[in-house]
Amino acid sequence: MRSQDEIIKDIKTVLEEKVAQNVAAHNGSIGFINFAFDTGVATLKLSGACSGCAMSQRTLKEGVERLLKHYVPEVNSIV
Repeated sequence: MRSQDEIIKDIKTVLEEKVAQNVAAHNGSIGFINFAFDTGVATLKLSGACSGCAMSQRTLKEGVERLLKHYVPEVNSIV
């Protein structure tokens, strides 16, 4: 079983290396807020242009959530 620190580090790494640049290309940013180990829910924050974008929820669910679940198997969903 992996430690909480390892899981959080992996979530942040995926966000930084695989997500942040694409979100920044649309004048937005994404950040880690929390990870609930009991439910596997990662809480993230979209800001900048992404925070008010109608496509942001689709981006989160279809893009970011899929990536996090793939690279960090402890993640079940994101909000």
